[in-house]
Amino acid sequence: MITFKEKSPKTQKIVSRTITVLLLLLAAAYFVLLIGGRWFFGEDSRFYRSLNPFSGAGDYIKWIRILSYAFFFITLGYVIRVFISWILSYMKRGKAILNLLSSFIKYLSVLIFIFMTLKAFNVDTGTLLAGIGILSLIVGLGAQPLIEDIISGLFIVFENVFDVGDIIIVDGFRGTVREIGIRTTRFEDTSGNFKIMNNSDLRTVINLTDHLTLVPCVVQIEYGESIERVEAVVKDHIREIGAAIPDIVEGPFYKGVSELGSSGVSLKFVARCEEANRFQVERDMNRQFKLLFDAHDINIPFTQVVLHQPTTFSTVNDSDRKKSQEFVDSQRSNKAEAADNDYRG
Repeated sequence: MITFKEKSPKTQKIVSRTITVLLLLLAAAYFVLLIGGRWFFGEDSRFYRSLNPFSGAGDYIKWIRILSYAFFFITLGYVIRVFISWILSYMKRGKAILNLLSSFIKYLSVLIFIFMTLKAFNVDTGTLLAGIGILSLIVGLGAQPLIEDIISGLFIVFENVFDVGDIIIVDGFRGTVREIGIRTTRFEDTSGNFKIMNNSDLRTVINLTDHLTLVPCVVQIEYGESIERVEAVVKDHIREIGAAIPDIVEGPFYKGVSELGSSGVSLKFVARCEEANRFQVERDMNRQFKLLFDAHDINIPFTQVVLHQPTTFSTVNDSDRKKSQEFVDSQRSNKAEAADNDYRG
């Protein structure tokens, strides 16, 4: 048997929308009866007194009164959440605050509905509340983790530790914040995997959205290539590479020779971008430098065994040598230098 979760996302969406529309129609019908019932059925009719949740009459029909409570309080909670959502849409942290308030309103609506239903069955809710007060004191001693989660969630939102949509790293997991709940927070990585953590466990968090991310790009050239000639070519075209990658905010910048490897000389470039575009920028930089080197006959090494293969490399002229030195000197002073130590290699 196929469960609801096993259905396709499109089918799930259609079913969810259908159920939502039906519930809204039922709620609308209920409020039409509640408002116009005194004229349709008469204010003193038993049906209308059962339908009216504020009627103090004791001869109501129980199942109608229970349905009335359900429609009234659940619909009221929904309307309040929509109203709060509209107000918070103008706030920067509105979505995170909305999630917390929505959870609170939802639980409160259900709790009120339960108490009113018990009252409909003539249960002494006053005595029940007094008993719950004593019980809550006992349970509270064992519910400290729950209280910690709720308080931590409030601090996360109001201290702006992170917001819905931010990309963060927590316990080695890099993902986008999808929901900040009253107890837990949900993250999603680039593969679509979700991680759910209690708010009180979010002690060490790295928010990658607060600042631009430094993206390194290391490209190798063969030992026979003239570094000065390559640097002169890069100087003439590095602005074009930046313009060809719209996600780059700053750069790219040339940082020099990062390694003398076993098969080639590694040249390092860096650029700054939004964290969400980090991997795409890295791929685009690799592509652009490969195209640039191909266009100027700059060889990129690859693993091979050479018995004897004489190779003729282009030589550097005085103009390229001067241009190379000017370029290296100017790049050393650019503002991406401060973050270079984080990406040694």
